[in-house]
Amino acid sequence: MYLNRSHAFHIVDPSPWPFFLSISAGLQIPVGAVMYMHGISSGQFVLFSGFVVLILLMALWWVDVVIEGTFQGMHTQAVQKSLRIGFILFIVSEVMFFFSFFWAFFHSSLAPTVQIGCIWPPFGILPFDPWGVPLLNTYILLTSGVTITAAHHYLMSGNFSKTFASFVLTVGLAISFTFLQLVEYIEAPFNISDSVFGSVFFMATGFHGFHVIVGTIFITVCLFRFLNHHFTRSHHIGFEAAAWYWHFVDVVWLFLFVSIYWWGGA
Repeated sequence: MYLNRSHAFHIVDPSPWPFFLSISAGLQIPVGAVMYMHGISSGQFVLFSGFVVLILLMALWWVDVVIEGTFQGMHTQAVQKSLRIGFILFIVSEVMFFFSFFWAFFHSSLAPTVQIGCIWPPFGILPFDPWGVPLLNTYILLTSGVTITAAHHYLMSGNFSKTFASFVLTVGLAISFTFLQLVEYIEAPFNISDSVFGSVFFMATGFHGFHVIVGTIFITVCLFRFLNHHFTRSHHIGFEAAAWYWHFVDVVWLFLFVSIYWWGGA
């Protein structure tokens, strides 16, 4: 990899990771999923190994990106701007992803059909009390948004100890949220096959929980990178991306709490 002196961008060497990732995500995982759903004995192994290989390849690709930006100085201001724009577009795509779940929810709840008894929630569905665990999880996520913002503030001001403490608090709050949501799922009085309410509830909150786990890993990696002095006041694009992603997760949860837990369960 080298910088072309005629412009501010770097030319990336040919990488094997996109090719192998496409095989894992586009071939091994779908084939394993089909085998598993058809009851083929080796399907579960193929599916699980596909996810393991996918995560490993993603990690190796990201290691290359970290090396380019942190140790080789390839992430110029122009490159950082491009990375920011790319990540913003990724978050926009995630907004559209969750928009589809909210569309399905309001389509069914605002005009409940005769198949679900013309009422919402459908007959036989006992929704969660929004002022219990859901409200506590709301406090936890909002607080984690404050701590991740504090970490960015302290990083910019050069306060190592407070940045570290804010990182640790954010990760701890994120893990607490995931634990409480797991408890909520275990104690749920309905499941994903219980009418459209159960399907939309577990799809929307489940994918949000998955995003929380991804965000927790993202921030944890940033914590270790911070401890290894990868971030400076002027160059911490990886941490910025993690913080933006976490704020996105916060906002989605607020919409979930208000629409599905509070209004939808009333």
